[in-house]
Amino acid sequence: MGATVSEKARESGCVNKPIVISGTMYRCLTESGAYSYFNVPGAAIADPQDNSARKSVAVPTPPGFPKVDPATQKGRDDVRRKVLGDELATEEKLLADARVAYADGAPLALPEEKANVEKYRERIAKLRLAVSVHEKNVEALKKELASGK
Repeated sequence: MGATVSEKARESGCVNKPIVISGTMYRCLTESGAYSYFNVPGAAIADPQDNSARKSVAVPTPPGFPKVDPATQKGRDDVRRKVLGDELATEEKLLADARVAYADGAPLALPEEKANVEKYRERIAKLRLAVSVHEKNVEALKKELASGK
C-alpha cells in the first residue's frame, strides 16, 4: 500500500494541513515559507481518516444546470497554467538557491560552526532537506502542468 497523505505531508515538511489541488495532488506550506506539492495515488482509499481527500462520485448533471462555455473554460485553464508556471519559476529559483547554499554537501563552515561540528552537520542536513523539497516541488509542478495541457 502507498503512503498516506499524512505520511507524505510529514516527508515534505508541511507545517499546515495539505489541501487537495486536483485529484490526488496536494499542496502545503513548509517552514521556509515555500509551498510543497506532492501526489498521493489512491489517497481517498489509503487515508480514509483524512477529510482533505475528496471522493468523487459520478452524479449526472441535473437538467437546467448552468454550464461553462468553452471560451470561459479556456480562460480559466489559461489562468491556471499561468499560476502553475509562476509557481514553477519560483520553485526553480528556490531550488537553484538551495543548491548553491548546499554546495554539493560541503558548504563553508560559519565561524560559530568551526568550534561546533554538530552545528555544521545540522546545517548541512537542513540544506540537503531544502534541496530535496524543492526538487520534489519542481517535479510535481511539471507533472501538473503536463497533465493539464
